[in-house]
Amino acid sequence: MEKITESSSLYRHLEKMSTGELLANMNREDQKVPVAVGKVLESVEALVDHISQKMALGGRLFYIGAGTSGRLGVLDASECPPTYGVPEGWVIGLIAGGDKALRHSIEHAEDDIHQAMKDLDGHGINADDVVVGIASSGTTPYVVHGLKDCRDRGISTGCITCNPGSPILEQADYPILVVVGPEFVTGSTRMKSGTAQKLILNMISTSVMIKLGRVEDNKMVDMALSNDKLKRRGTEILMQRFGLESEAAKNLLLEAGSVRRAIEKIEQKQN
Repeated sequence: MEKITESSSLYRHLEKMSTGELLANMNREDQKVPVAVGKVLESVEALVDHISQKMALGGRLFYIGAGTSGRLGVLDASECPPTYGVPEGWVIGLIAGGDKALRHSIEHAEDDIHQAMKDLDGHGINADDVVVGIASSGTTPYVVHGLKDCRDRGISTGCITCNPGSPILEQADYPILVVVGPEFVTGSTRMKSGTAQKLILNMISTSVMIKLGRVEDNKMVDMALSNDKLKRRGTEILMQRFGLESEAAKNLLLEAGSVRRAIEKIEQKQN
């Protein structure tokens, strides 16, 4: 199988380009990514709807991946609790080689065909959950066999890949194939392929959280008030919504502990 993600760059002799030429050409390639993502929105929609239904009934969302793909999954999962105030175990990102692989390359970690299922079992994976495999090439053993093992147990699977005809597509109930073409640096899938994966992961987690009621209007009313920036944001939401002065809004927010609870208390008083 010819891998588009490994095909030769459209650009030659990169080392002879000026800085301006390098940046302009990379930017030219990057602009192809959202166009490619736009062509697969129906596939993303199907996966989002399935995840939402499963999670509404108590299921969880897992991402599995290796290298850049694994790091992107862990990143997306780790941002859900502070952004939407959900428990740490609702969305879980697993990377081949474990947390050490987030910072360091772990040789051959992605080649163990049994490790993904072991990692998932460590979290008590079951048929209520959904597992999304992320692999630019679509051939990563850790991911492909992880999805196969899940399907054998009746666990729903999805995938995000950039290679048509790749084996991961056969193991996904809800496959997402986004073809972004050759990378600017041949085979460097942390570039366009990684960008496409990040955009789609943003869509998945954000849409799921909205559908699960973790956003009101366009505001993150359940965000964790874990730093001054987020406290200011929560204060401003209350100021704008109820016409409150800054100090009063801040005091109400801190007393309630979240934007949502503050809104509920204010509305109860008004009624």
